[in-house]
Amino acid sequence: MELYTHEQMLDKHIGKVGTRRRDKFDEDVRKAVEEYCLGEAVKNARVSQHLTQEELGERVGVRAARISKIEKGNGINLSSLIRIFKALGAESGTLDLGSMGRVALW
Repeated sequence: MELYTHEQMLDKHIGKVGTRRRDKFDEDVRKAVEEYCLGEAVKNARVSQHLTQEELGERVGVRAARISKIEKGNGINLSSLIRIFKALGAESGTLDLGSMGRVALW
């Protein structure tokens, strides 16, 4: 039995780093991880306030199913996040753009 590293499997099945297919795959994975982390932040804030998905949905004006999707990292967009964090009582929101500075969202 021959064993392969994760990187070797990606090279073989997706393509080597620098190829169009591999770069797209890596970007898709990066985005999925970021969306998952945002969803977890929403969930953690909701749970810390002892709210159900339905209760948060009522505050935001969406169904509990929409909150569930967002918490799983699906269908997240900036306007939804702003509405959710405002509904959770966040007093302000800033987007850190690294060397480009910060942007106040509200």
